Amino acid sequence: MRIKSQRDFCSGVLFSAFGVAFAWGATTYNVGTGARMGPGYFPLIVGILIALMGVLITLKALAVETEDGEPIGRIAWKPLVFIIGANLIFGVLLGGLPSIGLPSMGLIVAIYALTFIASLAGDNFGWKGVTILATILALGSYLAFVVALKLQFQVWPTFISG
Repeated sequence: MRIKSQRDFCSGVLFSAFGVAFAWGATTYNVGTGARMGPGYFPLIVGILIALMGVLITLKALAVETEDGEPIGRIAWKPLVFIIGANLIFGVLLGGLPSIGLPSMGLIVAIYALTFIASLAGDNFGWKGVTILATILALGSYLAFVVALKLQFQVWPTFISG
């Protein structure tokens, strides 16, 4: 068998690997049954579905002929760094780092930081559009998680909310 699409083949293998790892990790929780689902049930099913999707993508890469073999291009370092960095900073701002004395900055500040940093990954950055998007995301997150689901998040920085 010959790989007819390098991109699809590598994507499929990565999907399969992550799906298997996710499903395997879910087995450390109580899975339960379909009628009485435990905390590991949903992650297990999602992991299995991701792995199956990866197998299908890998098989497609071996079966469907492409003109140039769809070679894998260069790694886009700028978006990779900004997207991963935005998520890391979101986590740090949301929870703080007590080990170094950094308090929680809250959900709103964390979402604004996430949105602004992640938007730097693209080629077209506009303050106005990013500010509108961050405001909509912050308001939507507040309404969904704090108001509707009643989850206990620090909404504002500790020095503001007391």
